[in-house]
Amino acid sequence: MASFQLLQATLPSLTSYKATPLKGLESCSTMAELKQYNAQFIKLGLSLDNDAMGCVIKFCATSKFGELSYALKVFDCLPNPDTFIYNTVLRGHLQSILHGNVLVLYTHMLESFVMPNKFTFPPVIRACCIDFAVEEGKQVHAHVLKFGFGSDSFCQNNLIHMYVNFNCLEDAKRVFDNLDKKDDVSWTTLVSGYSQRGYVDEAFGLFESMAIKNSAAWNAMIAAYVQNNLFHEAFDLYDRMRKENVVMDNFVAASMLAACTRLGALDKGEWIHEYVKKCGIEVDSKLATTIIDMYCKCDCLDKAFEVFNGLSSKGISSWNCMIGGLAMHGKGNDAIELLKKMEKESNVPPDYITFVNVLSACAHSGLVEEGRYYFCYMSEVYGIEPGMEHYGCLVDLLGRAGLLEEARKVIDEMPMRADVGVLGALLGACRIHGNIDLGEEIERQVIELEPTNSGRYVLLANLYARAGRWEDVANIWKLMND
Repeated sequence: MASFQLLQATLPSLTSYKATPLKGLESCSTMAELKQYNAQFIKLGLSLDNDAMGCVIKFCATSKFGELSYALKVFDCLPNPDTFIYNTVLRGHLQSILHGNVLVLYTHMLESFVMPNKFTFPPVIRACCIDFAVEEGKQVHAHVLKFGFGSDSFCQNNLIHMYVNFNCLEDAKRVFDNLDKKDDVSWTTLVSGYSQRGYVDEAFGLFESMAIKNSAAWNAMIAAYVQNNLFHEAFDLYDRMRKENVVMDNFVAASMLAACTRLGALDKGEWIHEYVKKCGIEVDSKLATTIIDMYCKCDCLDKAFEVFNGLSSKGISSWNCMIGGLAMHGKGNDAIELLKKMEKESNVPPDYITFVNVLSACAHSGLVEEGRYYFCYMSEVYGIEPGMEHYGCLVDLLGRAGLLEEARKVIDEMPMRADVGVLGALLGACRIHGNIDLGEEIERQVIELEPTNSGRYVLLANLYARAGRWEDVANIWKLMND
C-alpha cells in the first residue's frame, strides 16, 4: 500500500518534468536549443518516450530551422515509433525533396504493423505524384480504400491531383465521381487537370456543373482558354465573371494580362492593371512579371520600367522579365546595365534565364565582345554551365556579325548535339551573308533532325534559288513530292 502511494506521489512530478522541456520546445528556434532540450529529455529517462521524442522529431523534420538527419537519428533509436512520428518523418522527407525515401518509409511503417491514419496518405500520394510513380500510386490508392479513408476529402483530393499529374484523367474523374462531398479543391483540381491537357470543352463542362464557382475555378477556366490560345473566349468568360460580381484576384489578373499580351490588347491590359491598383490586389512575383511582360511586348518600355521600379521587392522573375524586355527591343547596353544593377543592389543572384536574356540582348544589339564576355562570365562567376539556349544566343550573335566560321566552331565544340534552334540561328546568318556552302551543310543537318518538316525543304530550296542552282531546286521539290 505504501509503495502504491509513493508511485501516485511520483507520477505528477514526472509529468511536470516532462511538461517543462516540452513547453520550451514550442519556442525553440535553433538546432542548438533543440539539442539542449533533447539532452534534458535524455536525463529524465525519456529518450524512448514517443511523446517527447515525437516533439523533437517534429522540430527537426518539419521546421525551417531543423535538420532531417538529426530527426532520423532520434527516430532510429525509438523501439516502437507511433503513427504520429511516422507521419512526421514522412512529411520531413517530402519537404526535403527525398521523395523516394517516403515510399521506403511508408513500407517500413506497414511492415512494423503501425496503422496509417488519414494524415499518412497525403505525403505518400504527393511523393508518388512528384516521382511519377504510377504503379506505386495506384497501390497507395488501394491502401487508402483498404484502411477506410475512401471518404476522406483530403486523401481523395490528393488522389485526384496525383491522377491528373499522371495524365490519367479517367481515373481522376472516377475518384471525383465517388466523392460523397465535392469541395472547391476537388472541383478546381479536376477542371485545371482537363484544361492543362488541352481538354477545354470537358473542363468547361465540369465548370458549368459547379453550383458555386469560387475564384480559383474561374481562374482555372480562364487560364485554360489563355493556354490554349482561345483569347476571345477568355475575355467573354472574364466579362461573365464580372457580371456575376466575382471579385478578381491576382491569379485571374495574371491570366487576363497574359491574354492581353498575346493579343496585343494594350488598352485592356492597362485597364486591368489600373483595376489591380484600384482594388489593392496583391501584386505578387507572378503578377508583377506578367504586368511587366505585357508592357514590354506591347511596346511600352517606359511603363514596364515604371512598374518594375515601383516594386517593393523584386524577385528573380521580375529582373529576368525586364532584362528580357530590353533584349526584345534591341537595347543591349541597357540590359547589361540592368544586370549590373541587379548584381549590385539585389540580394537575388542572376540565374540561367538571366544570362539567356543578356546574351539575347547582345545578339540583337550586335554587342559581340560583350556577348563573348558574358558567355564565359556566367560560368566563371556563378557556376552556371551554358545550356542549349545560351549556345543558341552565342551562335546567333556571331552569325549576325558575319563571324560564320567562329559560330560553326562553337557548334562543333558544344558538349551536346546542337538542336534545330541553334542550327537555325547559323542557317539564318548564312542566308543573310550569302554563304551558300555552309548554309547547305547546316540545312541538311536541320532536315536530318526534322525530316517530316516540309518548311525545312522549302528553306533549302530558297537557298539554292538565291545561288541560281535551279537543278538543285528542282531536286528538292521532287524529293518533297515523293
